Amino acid sequence: MTVAQGMKRLGLPIAAILGVVLAALASMSLLLDRNALRQAVETQIRAVTGLNLVINGDIDVTVFPQSRVVFHNVGLKGGGAADAALSVDTMVANLRMLPLLMQRFQIADVILARPQIRVVRDADGSSNWTPFIDTLSRTIKPDAESPLSFSEIRIQDGQLTYTDAAEQSETIGDINLSLAWPSISRSFAATGQFDWRGARVDGSISINDFIAALSGERSGLKIRIAAPSLKLAFDGAVANKASLMMDGTLTADSGSLRNALRWVGQTPPGRGGFGRFALKARANLVGPSLALTNVNVELDGNAAEGVMTYSNIGRQTLQATLAAGTLDFTPYVSTFRWLASGARDWNRQLFDLSALTATDLDIRLSAAKVTVGSSRLGRTALGANLRNGTLALSVAEAQVFGGIAKGSFGISRDDVAADIKAQFQLMDIDLQSSATELFGTSKLSGRGNLSITLGATGSSPFGLAQTLAGSATLIGHDGAISGFNIEQLLKRLERQPLSGGGKFRSGQTPFETLKVAIQFNDGVATADDIQINGPNVNLTLSGTASVPSREFDLKGVASLVSTSADASKFELPFVVQGPWDDPLIFPDPASLIRRSPASAPLLDAVKDRRTRDAVRSVLERITGQKPAATPPATEAGASAPAKSN
Repeated sequence: MTVAQGMKRLGLPIAAILGVVLAALASMSLLLDRNALRQAVETQIRAVTGLNLVINGDIDVTVFPQSRVVFHNVGLKGGGAADAALSVDTMVANLRMLPLLMQRFQIADVILARPQIRVVRDADGSSNWTPFIDTLSRTIKPDAESPLSFSEIRIQDGQLTYTDAAEQSETIGDINLSLAWPSISRSFAATGQFDWRGARVDGSISINDFIAALSGERSGLKIRIAAPSLKLAFDGAVANKASLMMDGTLTADSGSLRNALRWVGQTPPGRGGFGRFALKARANLVGPSLALTNVNVELDGNAAEGVMTYSNIGRQTLQATLAAGTLDFTPYVSTFRWLASGARDWNRQLFDLSALTATDLDIRLSAAKVTVGSSRLGRTALGANLRNGTLALSVAEAQVFGGIAKGSFGISRDDVAADIKAQFQLMDIDLQSSATELFGTSKLSGRGNLSITLGATGSSPFGLAQTLAGSATLIGHDGAISGFNIEQLLKRLERQPLSGGGKFRSGQTPFETLKVAIQFNDGVATADDIQINGPNVNLTLSGTASVPSREFDLKGVASLVSTSADASKFELPFVVQGPWDDPLIFPDPASLIRRSPASAPLLDAVKDRRTRDAVRSVLERITGQKPAATPPATEAGASAPAKSN
């Protein structure tokens, strides 16, 4: 007998046996006691989960090729709950094969397909899942002599809806999770994905002692959440006796904090910055309050250390005390423009004040170096307080413009307008850099002290300029006014009063002392007495300046400092008009004519119609402009001026 023939004879009995087994398995589903199977499955699910089954649909039993029981339209209720906290379209209980052959029904794992999970939280912190948790804490006993039959529950295409007493609601969809249930060990783990607010989130949670956690005792906890705009991780412990408490290490990472804030439902402040973000800290959560210590935080390249607290009692409140080596605030102010781009006019773009009502803030910052746009500050300590829509910035000390600055700046929301108040003292500062940064002009240099108290209301920088009110005082010394050589002009006009202004818009006029006192009212700055005293020239000015139009309208007197007691004092009235960054200076023509021996009699003869042409010629020579035509004479008997040949 060949080997092939032997295999053939052996295969026939084996095939027969397999056929009998398959037939037995196929017919077993007909012979099974469905009521006993249903009761066994319900009992095991109740023992594992603490939930009572409410089966409203059909029951399908399959033995081969898979041993499973399929329940349709199932409701799961917690102990004592009136409504189902969990409803499932299809619940599949996969059975173990060997116990099934002996008419023993043991579940291997459970699949919940398209479950609808409802969480309703009451004002006292309890929810419709509280009875379920109480039952579960009494039910799960993995150390018992008869351990629970299964330890894996899978959720496919689920949806969770959450509502609370404040009528806030959230929906989490397309939930696909695998739950490692504590039927043998005391640990619990859940891993999977879900959709929340348009983002696909990968998450996992593990609890070292699930039974202790259910009863409110302390247990180890690990959480991982990875979304497109934010990654979070927590390693520590959890307890829930009187209130939820968590203690451990918290880490967070985001490529764009602005996008992450939008994703979690927060309005990011401003329009610039809030990009790359990283946080690592020791976290302690007690109820709605979170305290962070040993904080290492990085935002937009700025790194700081300190402590932070966050609470959500009534209003969201963030408090922080942070220290840094270098801080760069440029990203947060780069989108804000006081002046219109490429123009001398104030910016008319409306303020965005929505960030003032989002969250209350109380932040203290200190840094060795601070950068704000083109400004460089040394050691700086400042605070920011935002409460009920009012932002208050306080500068305890800042090394700025080569001196020290102290003061406060406040913004409150008045409907769609911003109500702004500022009060600052700048001591021993460099006048050139401060004038450039604060007023947009580089004509002034020296050292000095500046005191500012201002207030304004408007929906744009232009609106603020129109309502500006307050005062400013500047005391300067040992500096110069660039762009004008007043001494050179005065000396030339002293020798030749009618020689004209010439090209004097160059060089500079040095001063020893500078005193400026200005009052602001409805956007108009009024200066009653501006004094500039130099080694060779003294100037006094008075007049107004329009803040909205950024223009001067001043009158003054310039005088040469006499070197001899017998020398007569030369004084020249003048007018300053035009834009702040490039004003025009006009000497007083009548004063120059009076000082000229040859032309002084013209002033007495100006009423004589026959000398008007000569006076006009003199004025044209002095001012370089052609005066307006002289109106016709109205005196009786006056004759028309003679025509020139």
